[in-house]
Amino acid sequence: MFHKKLLTCAAALGLAWGALASFDQGVVAAEDGALPESVRAGADRTIGEGPFKRMVIRGATVIDGTGAPPIGPMDIVIENNRIVSMQVVGAPGVPINSKNRPAKGDYEIDAEGMFVMPGFVNAHAHISNPSQHEFGEAAPADYAYRLWLGHGVTTIREVGSGNGREWTINERDRSAKNQIVAPRIAAHDWFPSELNPKEAVEWVKELKRDGGNGIKFGGAAPETMRAALAEAKKQGLKTAMHHAQMSVTRWHVMDSVRAGLDSMEHWYGLPEAMFEGQTVQNYPYTYNYMNEQDRFGQAGRLWMQAADRGSETWQKTLGEMKSHDFTLVPTFTIYEATRDHMAARTQEWLKDYTWPALEGFFAPSKTSHGSFFFDWTTGDEIAWKNNFRKWMTFVNDYKNAGGRVAMGDDAGFIYKLYGFGYIREFELLQEAGFHPLEVMRSATLHGAQLLGMDQDIGTIQRGKLADLVIIDQNPLQNFKVLYGTGTPRLNLETNQLEQVGGVNYTIKDGVIYNAKELIKSVRDMVSASK
Repeated sequence: MFHKKLLTCAAALGLAWGALASFDQGVVAAEDGALPESVRAGADRTIGEGPFKRMVIRGATVIDGTGAPPIGPMDIVIENNRIVSMQVVGAPGVPINSKNRPAKGDYEIDAEGMFVMPGFVNAHAHISNPSQHEFGEAAPADYAYRLWLGHGVTTIREVGSGNGREWTINERDRSAKNQIVAPRIAAHDWFPSELNPKEAVEWVKELKRDGGNGIKFGGAAPETMRAALAEAKKQGLKTAMHHAQMSVTRWHVMDSVRAGLDSMEHWYGLPEAMFEGQTVQNYPYTYNYMNEQDRFGQAGRLWMQAADRGSETWQKTLGEMKSHDFTLVPTFTIYEATRDHMAARTQEWLKDYTWPALEGFFAPSKTSHGSFFFDWTTGDEIAWKNNFRKWMTFVNDYKNAGGRVAMGDDAGFIYKLYGFGYIREFELLQEAGFHPLEVMRSATLHGAQLLGMDQDIGTIQRGKLADLVIIDQNPLQNFKVLYGTGTPRLNLETNQLEQVGGVNYTIKDGVIYNAKELIKSVRDMVSASK
């Protein structure tokens, strides 16, 4: 096929994981032209209940995903995987009058005292990273799927699993049929940067014929980018881009905005679009892009080279992005280790939930992508803290200007585990200035809108699919309760420290999963693999 020939060509050019982009560079072919060894695909589904002809969730407090405040108690009626009614059945602290309640269902969940939200959308996900094979068997797809579902993620935008187009599309189709325990998958393929415009158009057409949902760009010649984006729009394919440093001097974020890109990933290419007294990043003369400590050390000094907040350049950039209905997917979480390496490598869940090969991949290395902490300094961390402040300010300003911000975790790199990293993004968006309800909207409605799925998912309302998250704690009060391991809280009556939280149920396409059991099953998988 056309795209496989291009992968072989890329291998001949000596390209490798991470050579053109950051945590999401597609894996290219091996030297002999064969694709790298794939991770194990999702296993056949043996757990989860439903979907049911009629399911009723009773007495829940609803956070609907639109940004509206919580409301409840409510009964939610689901028939054949669609929400058919939502009925207020009382007031907080008042016994519910059974006369006002919908008729009994084939399956019921007593959710009194619980909170119900739309299923979360992970807008920047990688199912797997075959580069782990250097350290043993790579984590199977089930490992990522269960961690995501265990944290309430019911939909992912897959932007480069490294297992190839056919593998990812097959996993998407199996998930859509509920044949595997997995979130819904929007399958994107990595765009080969070396194509000319004519080849780019043919590649996009082939992706559409193969059934792909979208394209992930890292960089290419401007004429190639314009041709590919125009054809993608024509074919109805979604587009995302990590504006890699090797291409950003020719094509930055505002070039993408004007050419019709749907979303930018991370933040590269945005400061460069707001340079005022320079045209390239202020690289040291000894810099080498393939030295990742060089690369990320200097990246942490990039935002401070951009225009000041409130300047004409800053405001013009915000306004033009908003006018094109552009989406930011910042993935703050994946860069967090740069501002506190010690905290990142000692997260409490790493010991029990890190797949062995992934643990090896995380360790500092000259060749493992994202494992760049060879001699990470206090100065590097201070630079990155300043970088985060200005970056977060821009993202918050864009949200306040009416722009769309979606959430992604980019897990599988830099000490970030699937699911756990996604919940950390909730906390980081709040740090950036988002109200918890705005954070929730980014995790639900905005992600669904980006994927073009908001007619079916993203909010809790009549007619939408039964993608829901149920938890017995108030996540708006403390996002830490969403972590699969919960969070410690002192019981003021007993003076004992208790672990509270963790999602109780994740419902995807009407199938109910016990989220705590999913998290436990991953812990057991990791223990057995050791």
